Amino acid sequence: MTNRTRTDILLLAGFCTFLFFYGIGQFGLIGADEPRYAQVAREMLNRGDWITPTLGGQPWLEKPPLYYWQAMLVYSVLGVNDAAARIPSAINATLLVVAVYLFFRKFRRGVEVDAALITASCAGIIGYARAASMDMSLATSFVIGLLAWWAWRESDRKIYLAAFYGCMALGMLAKGPVAPFLAALVIVVFAGVVRDMRVIVRTMWLPGILLFCVIGLPWYLAVQLRNPQFFREFILEHNLARFSSNLYHHPEPFWYYIPVIGLAIIPWIVFVLSAFAESIRTWRAERSSNIDSELQFRIFACCWLIVPVLFFSISQSKLPGYILPAVPAAAVLLADYLRQHFDESTISKWLVVVHAVIAAAPIVPAILIGYAIADHRLPAGRPMLIALSIAFILCAAIAVTLVSRMHLRMLRFVTLIPVVLAVAAVLKLGTGIIDQKLSTRPLANELSSVETHKLPIAVCGVSREIEYGLTFYRDQVVARYETGSVPSAEHLLVALPAWKENVIQQTAGRRISLLGRYGPQDLDYYWVASSASASAH
Repeated sequence: MTNRTRTDILLLAGFCTFLFFYGIGQFGLIGADEPRYAQVAREMLNRGDWITPTLGGQPWLEKPPLYYWQAMLVYSVLGVNDAAARIPSAINATLLVVAVYLFFRKFRRGVEVDAALITASCAGIIGYARAASMDMSLATSFVIGLLAWWAWRESDRKIYLAAFYGCMALGMLAKGPVAPFLAALVIVVFAGVVRDMRVIVRTMWLPGILLFCVIGLPWYLAVQLRNPQFFREFILEHNLARFSSNLYHHPEPFWYYIPVIGLAIIPWIVFVLSAFAESIRTWRAERSSNIDSELQFRIFACCWLIVPVLFFSISQSKLPGYILPAVPAAAVLLADYLRQHFDESTISKWLVVVHAVIAAAPIVPAILIGYAIADHRLPAGRPMLIALSIAFILCAAIAVTLVSRMHLRMLRFVTLIPVVLAVAAVLKLGTGIIDQKLSTRPLANELSSVETHKLPIAVCGVSREIEYGLTFYRDQVVARYETGSVPSAEHLLVALPAWKENVIQQTAGRRISLLGRYGPQDLDYYWVASSASASAH
């Protein structure tokens, strides 16, 4: 192992550890999905069942099992907790970064570290690497698969094509048939753009297809045999109906993913757009002749970037995580662009200035995140002045460095500085308020402190986030008053103050005591006597 290789390993290990793992459990699981997926994995582990995902003991067939399997393995080592639930995504993100590094080291040598660190520092990658969800497992398998496909196309080695099919099978286990379908769409569009339709036929390699079936299909067959409703729930409802209708109430305008992808590739968006524009401009100038392999690779990255955005823009149901597999394409495109332009003596000053502003800007909301979450707005006065001053200093430093003699060779270094500072600011200044305002963990701790023995729990009028959060942190099935599911036994009740009248009606004739109020989320919690004791009384 050379000194340079050791340096690369240490650099990537340090950045991945900080960006993906450090402080991963400083705030509890947030939203509805994180605690729900974490609880499904716990229930599968408790039952020793690797086939049927369940929630509250009932089959939960919305998603395939890859994340659940990964979480079960981590739980087995570290125990069940919120940090352990997020570690699979952090590991997947690290594997993605390593794969980008190895690909560039083999096929685009000279910018392998840049490519890996640009990928690691994209806002979308950092965010989903710290989330207990399926999105990062899909993105990792998808990205490694497409890089393997290009490696096969360039080297003609079948081992890479086999890796492509294996990764598509893992992608299908991560989030369903969208992985192979989207990969096929990217390849078909690329083949059409470079006028090489034969590559589609060559990709249809029988041993690879068999490998895909061996890896990807056994779980689908097993879960269908155990749960006859699986095909209807998973394929028809959570894939086809989710794409073609607003069945799950996530409507957004057609252009929704344009700002989403822009935010996801911050802080690199300016140079990504420059790389994209130059690639398209060069392709248009040379498309009448044979396009060289260097340009073809950049065109492939462009197709990989825009196809998922266009595909999911058509969908009637839109969530930000859907286009995460497109984010590394931006990093790959930019890294190859830098490889072509490192030795240029001039660089557009306007490009540098805009990049510096965008790269430095995230430090402002990162420093003020506590105010933003607590008050739903950014503050004026001294806090804002301090944040803006730090952003201005960073912006000036980036701009001055890039217009010096070092030019683009310093782009990676100076851009990573505000990324690291922004993540550090969020972890230092924001995790406490995030935990209190957005997670159910502190509420669950309060409930545990007021009960002498563990009681059943119910909710009334609260969000799904609270319901699923309590499900995970209490490891209990949570009943809902408003659906008529009122426990007959003695239990705890969490309710919004506005639903007090409803609580009184649902508990008529039973003793009920207000135990306290969880102020950060404006929730009351009660003790409710059993209906049997009320009847005896």
